[in-house]
Amino acid sequence: MDKTSYSNHAKGWEFAEESALNSESDTLTAFRTQAESAGSPQCSVAQGSFLRFLAGRTDAASIILLGTGSVIEALRLMEGLQGQGQFTAVDSSPEGASLIRKTFHEEEKKNSGLRLRVVNTPARTYFPRLNPADYDLIVVSGESRNYQDALDHAPRLLKEDGQLVFTDAFDLDEDPDQGGLMNPANRSDKAVSLRSILDTLSQDDGLESCLVPVGNGMIFVAKNR
Repeated sequence: MDKTSYSNHAKGWEFAEESALNSESDTLTAFRTQAESAGSPQCSVAQGSFLRFLAGRTDAASIILLGTGSVIEALRLMEGLQGQGQFTAVDSSPEGASLIRKTFHEEEKKNSGLRLRVVNTPARTYFPRLNPADYDLIVVSGESRNYQDALDHAPRLLKEDGQLVFTDAFDLDEDPDQGGLMNPANRSDKAVSLRSILDTLSQDDGLESCLVPVGNGMIFVAKNR
């Protein structure tokens, strides 16, 4: 593609974000503002919309969100569960876990059929305790160590048709001025971790993966059949 094509793709990305923003509820917007004011970057609007779609269309009944104050991801995934199922948020930061708990408190009033749990501990400590092949969807966001921890444990935890999803795959949520994953000079912890993960996935015959430019980038991973 030439420069004109890339420019048009950027305009398309902007159009998708604005379209999703126009349909975002006042409740979601308020939660987004609150979380970002507390210092927790949130996913792009289009990415949140896609997570809701994914959770709803894959008939997921058990979801884990591994994040750092990832309020919007949590809300959109819970919407996809449509009032039923199990949702677990794993957040190693006390501040992030507190934000999620406040969100859950509001949602439990509306959705008595949802089983909600917040765990304030690193994934590498918590994931080994979980039963194998018990989860439909594991979504990863937030700080860099979440990404490798998820890749290490998700293949054991996912059901046969389960999926692992990495958000912010371009590393643009926290400091877009560094150029994210696309800038070879960017050696942030998250950029380094994501490059390593993409390299690992390209060589792992047991996993199928796809990098897509939704929001700030998403990596989809599933077990090969």
